[in-house]
Amino acid sequence: MPKTTKRGDARKDELPSTLRRSDEKAQRTFAKAYDAAMEQYDDEQRAHQVAYAAVKHTHERIGDHWEPKDEAGPSDAQAEGGVGTDRPTAGGVDANASKEHLYEVAKELDVPGRSSMSKDELVEAIQKANERETRKAREEEA
Repeated sequence: MPKTTKRGDARKDELPSTLRRSDEKAQRTFAKAYDAAMEQYDDEQRAHQVAYAAVKHTHERIGDHWEPKDEAGPSDAQAEGGVGTDRPTAGGVDANASKEHLYEVAKELDVPGRSSMSKDELVEAIQKANERETRKAREEEA
């Protein structure tokens, strides 16, 4: 099922929940990338991977939604590698951001112990906090 309307808008009911709670640009980016990938690959899993990669280039996951990044670019080692890369992904956390930025995100998410964490620990803690926030939001939606 296409994720975009004939006008090119995202079909919100076809989007993953974290994207339904995100801005229109993130929704449109995911939907258009998904539709293009389905047309090219005819593989739903690959289309989702392509669509999320497109979103991760311009947005980062914060809590239960995606927010625009200050600078566009790959969010983690997996996104940098492209097709066939088997590197760890940060699940939407902008692992390439500065430690200061990651600290501010951790602060926004009320991550305990953030002041003594390394950059890698902040990425992991933010990823876990994002997953908790998403679970909580999905429970509230149900």
